[in-house]
Amino acid sequence: MRLTQSAWCETVKPPLFNRVMMLPLNSELDGVGHLGNGTPATARPRRAELRRAISEAEVQLQRPGKPIRGPKMAAPRIPLDRLFDDTEGSAHPRPTNSDAVNPARRAFLAAGGFCLACCFATPLFADAPMAKSQAPGFYRLAIGDFEVTALSDGTNMLPATKLLQGDPARIEEALKRNYLGEMVETSHNCFLVNTGARLVLIDAGAGSLLGPTTGHLLSNLRASGYRPEQVDELYLTHLHADHVGGLMIEGQRAFPNAIVRVDKRDTDYWLSEANMRAAPDEAKRFFQAATASITPYMQVGKLAVFEGDTDLMPGVRAQTAYGHTPGHTMYVVESRGEKIVLWGDVVHVAGVQFKDPSVTIQYDADASEAERVHELAFADAAENGYMVGGAHISFPGLGHVRRDAENTYTYLPLNYG
Repeated sequence: MRLTQSAWCETVKPPLFNRVMMLPLNSELDGVGHLGNGTPATARPRRAELRRAISEAEVQLQRPGKPIRGPKMAAPRIPLDRLFDDTEGSAHPRPTNSDAVNPARRAFLAAGGFCLACCFATPLFADAPMAKSQAPGFYRLAIGDFEVTALSDGTNMLPATKLLQGDPARIEEALKRNYLGEMVETSHNCFLVNTGARLVLIDAGAGSLLGPTTGHLLSNLRASGYRPEQVDELYLTHLHADHVGGLMIEGQRAFPNAIVRVDKRDTDYWLSEANMRAAPDEAKRFFQAATASITPYMQVGKLAVFEGDTDLMPGVRAQTAYGHTPGHTMYVVESRGEKIVLWGDVVHVAGVQFKDPSVTIQYDADASEAERVHELAFADAAENGYMVGGAHISFPGLGHVRRDAENTYTYLPLNYG
């Protein structure tokens, strides 16, 4: 049996609309009572009365003499998607414009919506506290058959105008052009390379050495689906505190099964007691951090040094980038014709140094050599079009380099989702 809107209203209105809509507002549906304002009521359940009213209305539809046309059906139940069925086959003409605003229909819809609102009333949380936290910091991409996961160790504030070395006016102008101030929030990125056979971590982050805004490598490593004990090898770009501090946690090796590899020139320099004694007081902490982080691995035979450009495993090789530290190293990852070069500290403030590769930083052990590395690294990446990963470029630190003019470049962040 099919009902048009007008036929349904005339037939159902007395038994169903009046009986159901006149139920007290504190009636319970599915055992949960609500007053009109949405608060729980203490009235006893009245589902039976509601069901009885609907059943009586359905029976009423089948009584003879009512203006319902169509073949007889035994005690039909009317699905909701048929209540306002105006498709072909209805016994009555399609509703006119006046039918579209039929008061009975409008009242039924309003009352039904009101009842649904009562049933599903939920509290508002306009006074919820601020979260003040970020999502886990990891990002994955494929390089041929390899998988590279960028891992955030956190950020800290870098006093750019104080530490960057170059023309002060040009540095200040570049900072303003990139909407940066004297203090620049700087990312600390590490990179996990899964070759399928080996799991290799590039740099270990700061651990507890730089305060609470860094030292998040382990939590983000776990969030990305890996555990510290799964890391087979750990390659260090250099032995500054923000790259080695995460090797230890609470006096224990954070990566108990990993072999640590680093250029011999860096271990010879930073692990030297004589060099530490000769260093200025403000620089001694770098030596102390390196010694405290590396020695526990060395004591158990898990420190392996290499010299210069070296193939470390199939698809991964070390490439010298001396200048920032005596043994500063980049790592080249290649698979099936795809390539990414993990730069370490070639760049500290991208908004300044790509436009002017001559800008160095006070942390550079050999500023002139560091400047030369900038120019070579930028030019090679721009000419060959491979992806680069920077330890201090805004997370995930991945992108490409475009040459704009001689010794002038633009960094193009990875378009990721």
